Amino acid sequence: MQGAGNDFVVIDATQTPVHLSHGQIQHIANRFFGVGCDQLLMVESTDTAGVDFRYRIFNADGGEVEQCGNGARCFVRFVVEKGLTHKREIKVETASGVITLMLQDDGQVTVNMGAPRFIPAQVPFEADAQASTYELPLAHDTVTISAVSMGNPHAVMLVENVHTAEVASLGPQIESHPRFPQRVNAGFMQVLNAHEINLRVYERGSGETLACGTGACAAAVSGIQLGTLQSPVKVHTRGGILTIQWAGDGAPVMMTGPAEIVFDGEIEI
Repeated sequence: MQGAGNDFVVIDATQTPVHLSHGQIQHIANRFFGVGCDQLLMVESTDTAGVDFRYRIFNADGGEVEQCGNGARCFVRFVVEKGLTHKREIKVETASGVITLMLQDDGQVTVNMGAPRFIPAQVPFEADAQASTYELPLAHDTVTISAVSMGNPHAVMLVENVHTAEVASLGPQIESHPRFPQRVNAGFMQVLNAHEINLRVYERGSGETLACGTGACAAAVSGIQLGTLQSPVKVHTRGGILTIQWAGDGAPVMMTGPAEIVFDGEIEI
């Protein structure tokens, strides 16, 4: 499946549990020797009251992570089209909490991503006190970032032009910076106007992807909090457009975008 170019292998584990090793996930994610994907998504049943499914996310390096917004949109499209539910709105349990997914009539999907968290310990990010921006020293430079959690950690940096931004060199340095104890997704945001941005994201454990749903949410709320942006925000990624709405502190972030099944298949592992 793909959501704005962020691509996934989705496995139905609702009837039979599926256990994959790091090596098996890496093999499936390999674009030359496996299927190829940014993340592998596992659809599981749940015993939690009021929740429809459990949603697990594994990056291409085999590590399990807390949240994936583009994957969440693909998740609801998958369970509806595979006949696993007849609901158009479902609640899904993730490692970072329960999220609500809504399949629209036009095939677009809206996800209630919950409220963003800015307290450094909740990102997690090492800082003496909470601030709107932080100075982050790198190998040959110091960059200014905002730190926010959308159920997973994000560092958002303003750039003049995303097309010339040094994503390949700065992304890995930010991702593995010691002030982010669980590593971090690095976002490079170019503001076009108060309601529109360009965005590239170097994702933790996957490298740069064509789109990142939680990254789009993190960039939009960071810009709104800084007074640079206003809701709603149209986020242009290299794989497509996502629309982010956020009413401010304590309010949930609503993300709307595409989700498509590319093909079905089997693989021997």
